Amino acid sequence: MKILRDYQYVDPADRGATAAIGNFDGVHLGHQSVIDLARSAAPAAPLGVVTFDPHPRAYFAPDAAPFRLMSREARASRLEKLGVEMLYEINFNAALAALTPEEFARRVIADGFGLTHVIVGSDFCFGRGRAGTAADLERFGVEMGFGVTIAPLVAQAETTVSSTAIRKALSRGAPREAAAMLGHWHRIEGPVIGGEQRGRELGYPTANMSIDGLHPPAFGVYAVLADVLSGPHQGSYHGVASMGVRPMFGENRPNLETFIFDFQGDLYDTPLSVALVDYLRPEEKFDGLDALIRQMDADSARARDILAAL
Repeated sequence: MKILRDYQYVDPADRGATAAIGNFDGVHLGHQSVIDLARSAAPAAPLGVVTFDPHPRAYFAPDAAPFRLMSREARASRLEKLGVEMLYEINFNAALAALTPEEFARRVIADGFGLTHVIVGSDFCFGRGRAGTAADLERFGVEMGFGVTIAPLVAQAETTVSSTAIRKALSRGAPREAAAMLGHWHRIEGPVIGGEQRGRELGYPTANMSIDGLHPPAFGVYAVLADVLSGPHQGSYHGVASMGVRPMFGENRPNLETFIFDFQGDLYDTPLSVALVDYLRPEEKFDGLDALIRQMDADSARARDILAAL
């Protein structure tokens, strides 16, 4: 997959794609349906996605609580797995935010990336003040020479599939509900970072990962699938993970600590992808290390049973 970030300097060979447009946070079933429409709209054209970084919501409210379901890198990886060939990842800045809907259509879509056809959701808004609608884009397409397909919103069990609905499911400790809307497990991806090595002393060495910038799922313990993405230990494993602030030890910066079953080796700085499968229990503070270890034993046994049944 090729990634382009500047719509003002595009090689002629990179023009002519059909692209879905949106933020694609989570790359959920609604996003996937839009990408499928892009794929079928012009099968001979390169399949593209136009998205933004930072997320416009983060640009306009930089001090708001973290809300992203996935990092930019994780989003790109997921899109590539779906067969996307061209990722137009536009830098969302003051200049872009100031474009009127018509200017966005002309400068970015038509003259910039030279897209031949675009697909957007029916709730798509664009341009300064989010003034442009999907119907406006359709009109601009006729004037500027690109096709437009408006995709209906995807619903599931009387709930519209959306990044907001997925965040709500994760916040109440319902990762399987989130996965049903995503079409895949919700994953935390990133490098393994150094920790206090308390888990090693307790007989439960963990791979620690930052969740900075991401929407925090419900704090507590999860049955997880862990994929080591590179290096000598590359592969897929089962495990149990703790999401939160480790109240037993007075920590206050949330992270994800994963104990990988039947694993030996050093994973520091190795990219890891951890899928949340089931929420086992909330975060707790125990009356001593013996009580904590007994609970970790119970959590591990329960997680093994859950994951064995997948």
